[in-house]
Amino acid sequence: MAIPKTDLPVSYNDITEAAQLLAGVVVRTPLLESSVLNKQVGGRLLFKAETLQVTGSFKFRGAYNHIKRLPTSVKQKGVVAYSSGNHAQGTAAAAHYCETPALIVMPKDAPEVKKQGTARWGAEIVSYDRYGRETREEIAGQIADDRGSPIVKPYDDRFIMAGQGTAGLEIIQQLSERKLQADRVLVPCGGGGLTAGIATAIKFNNPNTVIHTVEPEGFDDTAQSLKLNSRQPTDLAIASFCDALLAPEPGLLTFEVNRKLCGPGLVVNHTEVAVAMAAAFQHLKLVLEPGGAVGLAAALSGKVELDGVTVILLSGGNVDPLVFSNILQNGK
Repeated sequence: MAIPKTDLPVSYNDITEAAQLLAGVVVRTPLLESSVLNKQVGGRLLFKAETLQVTGSFKFRGAYNHIKRLPTSVKQKGVVAYSSGNHAQGTAAAAHYCETPALIVMPKDAPEVKKQGTARWGAEIVSYDRYGRETREEIAGQIADDRGSPIVKPYDDRFIMAGQGTAGLEIIQQLSERKLQADRVLVPCGGGGLTAGIATAIKFNNPNTVIHTVEPEGFDDTAQSLKLNSRQPTDLAIASFCDALLAPEPGLLTFEVNRKLCGPGLVVNHTEVAVAMAAAFQHLKLVLEPGGAVGLAAALSGKVELDGVTVILLSGGNVDPLVFSNILQNGK
């Protein structure tokens, strides 16, 4: 089948090339289902369990696709990234597999489980105050300049988006194996890289499928941006326990894709996320971090019609044990 050309920052061809590069390295995560949850919502829910991916998050896909393509001479200088956790771990693991050093700029208040996970892959960590004068981009940029190293961006990059989009290819294949098509796909959204990749893969194969971003309350910059058709910032002074989704605004490249391919954005609150985390543990036997549970939260709280088949990305499972225990015991 001929693949049509596109003027968007990432193409279906980019994603199929990424899938070839990732073959044998990435985990083909399962598409799970719970009859109990189906009955509860009155529709068919299928869950893409990226919690079972290398490093416990989809982020490994994009980071590996980016780093693997770097020339050997560049890899020898190492790579630099900035992240609150999942992209940090994904980059650290990808750098390990590609035999290149990695330095990650992480906020001091990043979850300890994510800092430990990043260190275990051998990455050097530089901490910063996310409420201080310098941004993570400025700090990482200075280090990259000093070392002559490339920056592996968390989302606003063609190869990052393409790598994340391989999860969408797997969804298409797994639905086809069941002779199904998705009516809608719910995707947790921070900077929008996962959404852009998933939307590109899904819409190429099934143009009628609706892609919905899902964000935590107070950080619904993509939902607002989609509504107004222009990038809207968020207030970083607001707190949220969905630490994986706290981007300052949609990416320049990612939003160019998402505004053309996505339907309305959905927004969930803290309590709805906690309920979803407990439900995933009870019915799917999966541990979800708050940001990874927002899609399920939107479904369980009635934020979207669920007739037909709905695919929900469970994007990450790197949650602090105490936070998770409190949610299971107290619902918060």
